[in-house]
Amino acid sequence: EEELVLNQVVDLLDGEFAATRLCIVLEENSSLKCQYHFSGSGAESSLLNHTTEVLVGKNARLELNFVQEVGRGNLMTTTEVSCERDSSFTTNCIQLSGKLIRNNLNIRLKGENVETHLNGFYMINSNELFDNHTHVDHLVPHCDSNETYRGILSGNATGVFNGKVFVHRDAQKTNGYQSNNNILLSDDATMNSKPELEIYADDVRCSHGSTTGQLDEEAVFYLRARGLDEFGATALLLTAFASEVLNSISNEELRAILEEKIQAKLKEMRA
Repeated sequence: EEELVLNQVVDLLDGEFAATRLCIVLEENSSLKCQYHFSGSGAESSLLNHTTEVLVGKNARLELNFVQEVGRGNLMTTTEVSCERDSSFTTNCIQLSGKLIRNNLNIRLKGENVETHLNGFYMINSNELFDNHTHVDHLVPHCDSNETYRGILSGNATGVFNGKVFVHRDAQKTNGYQSNNNILLSDDATMNSKPELEIYADDVRCSHGSTTGQLDEEAVFYLRARGLDEFGATALLLTAFASEVLNSISNEELRAILEEKIQAKLKEMRA
């Protein structure tokens, strides 16, 4: 098993535009972990348009991690994934900064016994807008898709989650799970969540759900009664909230770095 680390550095000047493309082809019985990092301090009128094309061959394994922190710049991504028989695909998308981030993730399960995991975590502050759209096509029987997206919103930020699981008529014995949970830290933050199931097979197990609300005041009070200040109690609860997505990242070093970045952004949101 190989691990490939790709670092995409985005530092566009005001008014500049860039388009990048990544193509990953995993042959039969291969395994790969890939990290793609969008970073930079682009101005508000800068834009990066990125496309990722992925083919996961028979009995192949891929973990694809995206870290997105483009300052005040704008980022648009499209990820097209095709999975063959007995393969496994996992993607973890961590979104930390950007004036506008739009992610389109489209997955086609073309062979039987495919397992996919779609995980996302976003922290939105000020007037940022993060927009996530996912589409999972179950074309054949005996496939599993698991989708977990979680978000923390502050200031007058806006978040969007639109996830769709499409189960075709021949895709019997499908297991499809979809969840989107969000915490609002201010009265001006807005979350628009629309999980969808479109099912044409009659022997499936599919579920979806979405929640948006505030922190549990009783949990905050409990932690403060045991010596934590308000920020410490809040940070502990929000870190635990994010952990379900972060724990899906197998790279321990990357996970530790992201935990530090999340703590730093929580302090920024508090300010």
